[in-house]
Amino acid sequence: MKPAIPMTNGRPHQARKRFGQNFLHDQGVIQRIIDAIHPVNEDHLLEIGPGQGALTRPLADSGARLDCVELDRDLADFLQKQFSGRDNVTIIQQDVLKFDLASLVDGEEPVLRVIGNLPYNISTPVMFHLLKRHSLIRDMVFMLQLEVVQRLAAKPGDKNYGRLGLMTQYYCDVQHLFNVPSAAFTPRPKVSSAIVRLVPHQQFPVAARDVGCLQVVVRTAFNQRRKTLKNSLKAIISEERLMSLPLEMGQRPENLSLEDYVLISDALSDELADSGTSG
Repeated sequence: MKPAIPMTNGRPHQARKRFGQNFLHDQGVIQRIIDAIHPVNEDHLLEIGPGQGALTRPLADSGARLDCVELDRDLADFLQKQFSGRDNVTIIQQDVLKFDLASLVDGEEPVLRVIGNLPYNISTPVMFHLLKRHSLIRDMVFMLQLEVVQRLAAKPGDKNYGRLGLMTQYYCDVQHLFNVPSAAFTPRPKVSSAIVRLVPHQQFPVAARDVGCLQVVVRTAFNQRRKTLKNSLKAIISEERLMSLPLEMGQRPENLSLEDYVLISDALSDELADSGTSG
C-alpha cells in the first residue's frame, strides 16, 4: 500500500523553499535511519519537521510516544488526519525554535529521543536551541548536510574544526553514522547529506566554570582564525593572564583542543571575577 500524499488546494503538496523542504523517499535509507534509532515501546520520541511522514510512520509503529513538531500548516493538517486514530502520536504545528522541550516532560530526567531531517538553512540554530535543554535529551539522530556533520565531528587540526564542532562536542558525544545521497530526496538537494547521532553527556568530560565565557572565547578565536590566539584573544582577556596558561599562544585556533579552550575560558572567568564584571 502506497503512503498517502498530502494535497494543497487539490494538488500534491510541493516542497516549499522558504521552509527548506526536501522530502526523503528512499525506503532503504529510511530503514537504515530507523535501525539506527531502534525505537521501542517505552521510548518518548520527538520528531522535528516530519514533513510527509516518511519517518513518522515507522516511528509510530514502534508503539513509542511520538510528538511531532511541524512548522508547515498544510503538512501538520495532513499528518493530523493521517495519525488521528493513533493514541501514541501528537502533531504540534509550531516553529521548533520557539518550542520549549520542557513542555513535553515531567522533571529533569534525560528522557527525550529527538529525530529530525533538519532543513539545512536552520539546522545550526535548531541544534543550539535543543542543547539549551540538553539535560532532558537522551539522544538525537539528525539528517544534516554532510559538511555540517563533518564540522560537528571535526578534531583539532581538521579543516572543518571550528565553533560548531567545539560547542557541540562540549555538550555531546558526536557519531557520524552514514552518508545519504541527494537522490534519496524529492526535490534533490544540490549537496550530500549524512546521519549523525548526538548523545548529551550526563557527566561532562570537561566542564567550563562559565559556559558563557567558553562561548565568547571560542567565537572570538574563530572569528579571526588566521590570527594567533595571542592576537585574536587580546580584546577579551589580558596578555598577562593568557601567558600564564600552560599553552602555546602562538598557535592558531584550529590547533587547540576543547580542553584547551575550557582552560582559557576559566582564565577569562577568573579575570572577570577579579574585575567585578559578570561574564
